[in-house]
Amino acid sequence: MSQRLVDRYGRVHDYLRISVTDRCNLRCVYCMPEEGMEFEPEANILTFEEIAEVVRVLASYGVRKLRLTGGEPLVRKNVEKLVAMLNQIPGIEDIALTTNGIYFASRAEALRAAGLTRINISLDSLRSDRFSFITRGGDVSKVLQSIDAARRVGLSPIKLNVVLMKGLNDDEIDDFLRLTQDKELHVRFIEYMPIGHDDQGWRSRYVPLSEVHDRCSHNGWAVQELTDAVRGNGPSRNYKLEGAAGSFGLIHPVSDHFCQTCNRLRLTADGNIKPCLYWSDEFNVRKAIGDDKALAELFFRALDVKPESHEMAKALADESQSHKPTERRMSQIGG
Repeated sequence: MSQRLVDRYGRVHDYLRISVTDRCNLRCVYCMPEEGMEFEPEANILTFEEIAEVVRVLASYGVRKLRLTGGEPLVRKNVEKLVAMLNQIPGIEDIALTTNGIYFASRAEALRAAGLTRINISLDSLRSDRFSFITRGGDVSKVLQSIDAARRVGLSPIKLNVVLMKGLNDDEIDDFLRLTQDKELHVRFIEYMPIGHDDQGWRSRYVPLSEVHDRCSHNGWAVQELTDAVRGNGPSRNYKLEGAAGSFGLIHPVSDHFCQTCNRLRLTADGNIKPCLYWSDEFNVRKAIGDDKALAELFFRALDVKPESHEMAKALADESQSHKPTERRMSQIGG
């Protein structure tokens, strides 16, 4: 194998998150504005062949794990074809999908057959009216059907992503924890992040994840920390309720950043490498595709500018930061 993708701080990057579209069928309050969102023209979006070419080169430098994101990846036609293409690349061991779950149930079998190994499904409320409000029109019953479909076709682990928001869903922590008691589901509570916001309103919705442990204590639930991580590539600190079939995890990008162990790079739908989710640095790959050496050099350049930390905690405290935060919305980056 060629040299590994290692940055200035010794972090080895073996994981690529690939956004296949910036479009979405929902308008979640923390991700996209209700209206006025400008999407990339189709001509600017990487083709499946271009994505596969980038992955082929990176696999020779040690990338083993992939995650397809968006926008909503299943808005893009024939994503099953891309999964199959990526599954054929030597060295790729794991292909995951992050989805809002609205379209997944009908495509679960085809995606599994193409080579999908794992899934994360966004589920920010279990209450139909509240889910519709947070997603601006989503139907929670379709998401629950997708969770059942993922179990049926044998995807494992199945992780449920919950962005905690003060006054919106923080009173459902107990309900989400109960989901893990009888089913092998893995809930991931995620702190609200200041990604691409043109205002500071996110602060008023921010909930520290210590609230989750507080709820466990209030209910008298014994909690066990998991030393063997639930399979995946994420930065979650994982726990389970005593006797539970599943688990819950805490992802604290703001209050307790995990930058020191970051192993990921991002490829946006319009072909930009993002070495860090939060900062504005980007490198477009399009002109380098077809030239393996030039493409690899571009990724190494991106690693050279990757900072030690994203400094989101400074944004929460309204302190000055060392780099320029991105102005792109989460849906434009791929999360």
